[in-house]
Amino acid sequence: MALHFCGRLKYTFRHSRKRAFVSLLKTAKVIKDKKVACFQISMTTEEVTLEDVYEARKILRRYLPRTPLVFSPALSERLGFGAYVKYENTLPTGAFKVRGGVNLISQLSEKERRQGVIAVSTGNHAQSVAYAASLFGVKATIGMPEGANPDKVEATKCFGACVEFHGKDYDEARLWVEEEAKRKGYRYIHSANEPLLIAGVGTLYLEIMEEVPHIDAIIVPIGGGSGAAAACIVAKAINPKVKVIGVQAEKAPAVYLSWKRDQLMETESADTFAEGLATRVAFTLTFGILNKMIDDIVLVSEEELKKAILALLETTHQLAEGAGAAATAAAFKMREQLHGKKVALPLTGGNLTLENLSKILKEF
Repeated sequence: MALHFCGRLKYTFRHSRKRAFVSLLKTAKVIKDKKVACFQISMTTEEVTLEDVYEARKILRRYLPRTPLVFSPALSERLGFGAYVKYENTLPTGAFKVRGGVNLISQLSEKERRQGVIAVSTGNHAQSVAYAASLFGVKATIGMPEGANPDKVEATKCFGACVEFHGKDYDEARLWVEEEAKRKGYRYIHSANEPLLIAGVGTLYLEIMEEVPHIDAIIVPIGGGSGAAAACIVAKAINPKVKVIGVQAEKAPAVYLSWKRDQLMETESADTFAEGLATRVAFTLTFGILNKMIDDIVLVSEEELKKAILALLETTHQLAEGAGAAATAAAFKMREQLHGKKVALPLTGGNLTLENLSKILKEF
């Protein structure tokens, strides 16, 4: 059975989808803030290549284990295609982001190490930076929005980072971090506009391509876009026929809208429980890569994310957070298109609070 993926310009809407897309556009706006735009552009002068990913692996193999890529018969039966789940939840921080953090911080200059680093995060990027900073003796400050995942906050502190709370969401916290970096002279580690982060994260997809070289598609969650950008760089360089499909939450569709409109967009809110997907803006470096290379981006609902968490728990016995289950949520949505194929589903993080897990179990 042939797989058919629609490109951005040839996308055919069902009436319900078209109405939803138009509704999303009404609440979104083009990014015109010169201060934000200039700050993004100033950080993105380098390209990322497959060679960079191989170089990152030389570093990461000294600090991080290779994660399991497991074929799940039970999940495959439910989906109607071969499901290969990548257990990134088994990394020391419980999420894939640490690959990028270790790669970047290992390559800081002596001056940057002395000055310290700062980052903004709803959780997994924070733990990545904090963990990597602890490995190399670097002071780390993390800005988080008020109400951030308490488990991720505590884990970040346990890795030795100083945590500061600012703003109602990721993007308000980001503005504080950017100003604080300028005031204190810290090395600001952006969650997306960092070539070394993308190269580090790319090792995840290098492992997938090596273990299942004839994979047909890789489905990747998109928050800031570092993971999806890395997947495109690696998969397309090794086998251009591999389809890379991105996933965003319906309540946080900034990259999806940017991709549809071919320009950076900002939404008014990002009210998804999946904090790893909760960003209101698309970022210059990662969006530039996705805009050129990704095959499709789909949106999933909060209910679909929650059901995917339960499906992974039942079939793989692995706990996923909302963003970590996004690939599986999209897989269920695309069962007909993917029928009979071999598909990689990265479980990108497992940092779900007991409170949220309890709510999901009661709801379904």
